[in-house]
Amino acid sequence: MAQSTETTDWVSRFADEVVAESERRAAPDKPRVVVASGLSPSGPIHLGNLREVMTPHLVADEIRRRGHEVRHLISWDDYDRYRKVPAGVPGVDETWAEHIGKPLTSVPAPKGSPHANWAEHFKAAMTASLAEMGVEFDGISQTAQYTSGVYREQILHAMKHRRDIDAILDQYRTKKAPAKKSQKPVDEAELEAAEGSGAAAEDDGGSGSAGYFPYKPYCGNCEKDLTTVTAYDDDSTELTYACTACGFSETVRLSEFNRGKLVWKVDWPMRWAYEGVVFEPSGVDHSSPGSSFQVGGQIVGIFGGEQPIGPMYAFVGISGMAKMSSSKGGVPTPSDALRIMEPQLLRWLYARRRPNQSFKIAFDQEIQRLYDEWDRLDAKVADGSALPADVAAHSRAVRTAAGELPRTPRPLPYRTLASVADITAGHEDQALRILGELDPANPIAALDQARPRYDKAEAWINTHVPADQRTVVRAEPDAELLKSLDEPSRQSLRLLLDGLADHWSLDGLTHHVYGVPKVQAGFPADATPKELPPEIKTAQRTFFALLYHLLVGRDTGPRLPTLLLAVGQDRVRTLLGE
Repeated sequence: MAQSTETTDWVSRFADEVVAESERRAAPDKPRVVVASGLSPSGPIHLGNLREVMTPHLVADEIRRRGHEVRHLISWDDYDRYRKVPAGVPGVDETWAEHIGKPLTSVPAPKGSPHANWAEHFKAAMTASLAEMGVEFDGISQTAQYTSGVYREQILHAMKHRRDIDAILDQYRTKKAPAKKSQKPVDEAELEAAEGSGAAAEDDGGSGSAGYFPYKPYCGNCEKDLTTVTAYDDDSTELTYACTACGFSETVRLSEFNRGKLVWKVDWPMRWAYEGVVFEPSGVDHSSPGSSFQVGGQIVGIFGGEQPIGPMYAFVGISGMAKMSSSKGGVPTPSDALRIMEPQLLRWLYARRRPNQSFKIAFDQEIQRLYDEWDRLDAKVADGSALPADVAAHSRAVRTAAGELPRTPRPLPYRTLASVADITAGHEDQALRILGELDPANPIAALDQARPRYDKAEAWINTHVPADQRTVVRAEPDAELLKSLDEPSRQSLRLLLDGLADHWSLDGLTHHVYGVPKVQAGFPADATPKELPPEIKTAQRTFFALLYHLLVGRDTGPRLPTLLLAVGQDRVRTLLGE
């Protein structure tokens, strides 16, 4: 098999470990490499949950590049109980509380949704985002698995060995996690964000008067899981349960019954063994005693399997937010991010940081700096000056083993596109005029050449920039301000206007605007900062503020070269008093 040349990044190192572990475990009846993720469609699937997918995806993709067969499973935990009504979901009100305790696939979708149920509604958005990001996976509905009887043998096996399972779980039931010195406090919201399946709050089955049972039926009357197993016979598999929600009780034959599931701490290791999972990441809370991952490592042996290898992943934050949780309204999802950034940038944010490193995704002005950083990396990769680890992260961002992701033909600076979209306010003909003047030697002939990056920048301007920060060009000159100017200010405007036509391009105007205060002070326009006294910077700031006031009535605004191009020569001359 071909070996990757990208040996300096975390993805390659994990890929080495996974390939070696898969070869050690190799079974003739299963694909040699199986990696897994678990997602609960209990509400909006947020950007923290995306790390649960991107970590194994990047490793799986690297292994595919080496020529190995890989299966990336995403278990949709849609047979989990509906635990609470998430805040801020459109089309959902307090009446959804009546469905708490039912399987997610038995809960109605939000009002107005085209999807059959709650789980399908939230799965659809995530599936579309993963497709845009080039993530190849096999999705498994746990509702389909359980209700079709796929896990019947595993359920009966767990019930037969319930005392062994109970003994393992009992080791941790009274233990408290030791205080962590290196880990920040973890609150309920963070637990939800870290637990890939969304099942952190589920119990481990517990013990009642009839003993411990790792299986919980959904009620045959109200569909809720507020049930207690009151009797079970191993030989006949007859199981009796009672529902505390509605009082319903029945006796069923578990060898024929498909309306229930194993409790989470048993369900997860059962699936590791059933699917032969070799690699699966886990959330930060799994480092504590009694966590699902740690306990699962012991329970999986009961099912004849082994615990997957895989890292503990850290949190993903949002600029301006300390943390995220899908149970709270307004938490950004992958689809929210993809509205304002290209999939390559989003992939890069996950690829360049090791799983145990936290990072933030920008929805504020920081997105412009991130794009600048990405474009610089793109240029360095193109000219061969990028570091090997940066080349690897870039490669994982722009392509998968299946090929290159679609990209913007003319990737103009994001901050420039955002400024143009801001100033033109949806007028595509004006946007094309401005973009066509950015580089007269190689003008853009159609807006599609700047898409989809232009559309992402326009969406960011329209959805994440406050109204009071939007740019509105003056309709008329500020006569009062122009009349009050002193002679040095008038001279600076004359210098700008005299050279406007000769410098009418993005690069030309950049040179010209920064050069005016230099020339006015007696220095060449192309003098470098090292050749200039410190007061030139002060003069530049004063000059820029004057231009902003005369053009948009504020102290600041879009980059002046872009703003001048957007306003147009004739209007600039009018507003500057010519």
